[in-house]
Amino acid sequence: MKKVFASDFDGTLYFYKGKTQEEQLPPASVRKIKEFQEAGHLFGLCTGRQMAGLTPFIGGYIEPDFYITSSGSYIIDGKGNTILERGVDRKVTAEIVDMLRQRGGKDYFYRVTLDVGGEICVFREIDYPGKYYLINEVSECPDGFIHQVSCHTESVEDAQAIVDLINERFGEHVEAFRNVIEVDTAPRGCSKGKGVEALRAHMGDCILFGIGDSMNDMPLIEAADVAYTFHYAPEELQKKADVVVDTIVDALEDAMNR
Repeated sequence: MKKVFASDFDGTLYFYKGKTQEEQLPPASVRKIKEFQEAGHLFGLCTGRQMAGLTPFIGGYIEPDFYITSSGSYIIDGKGNTILERGVDRKVTAEIVDMLRQRGGKDYFYRVTLDVGGEICVFREIDYPGKYYLINEVSECPDGFIHQVSCHTESVEDAQAIVDLINERFGEHVEAFRNVIEVDTAPRGCSKGKGVEALRAHMGDCILFGIGDSMNDMPLIEAADVAYTFHYAPEELQKKADVVVDTIVDALEDAMNR
């Protein structure tokens, strides 16, 4: 039976606070991923990021066999073929953006990012190495599904408050998840767990391994046949995981030996 390993990105594989490329994307992790794939297994990403938020950072280093992006609302294989695609209604998206504008007040607007067909749309200039669209209103987005609405906050408490507010006001249409101080809002019924379930249905019989470091990874941890997290992860995640490791290298090695 084939082995399929679904990995979270930020805080698991990629560390954006690192000062060098090697600190951000550790070479040992890249080597172990290639070893895993060369042994005939499948490795992919399961993340709250959109496709355009991944390619500038892994290009030339990692070639995933699949991508579960935007909290499970957009899933493609390694060749770019769509496995699953869902979107947030544009009217609902506009209402969420307006709510965040009002909450931030006239002097502060949360850094809000929209995933539109895998592309990035933002409402103010950002320091980013890849392509993005600068818009003023949701109506200016390019054509395509709005897979997710993401919001950067300044604290865990603020992020959790926004998650609770979005789920209370718009829970009929969407579901919000907290990733430390980030808030990811996907179509109702989408999550990293639902994403790997859709992947499993697409691939057929397999042993599914999953790893993550934050609370938005809980659905992935719960859906995996064998789940990994880290010693620095929240205690709730450590209790749910089958194995607690130091790095993703340890998790991939364990998966290969099972």
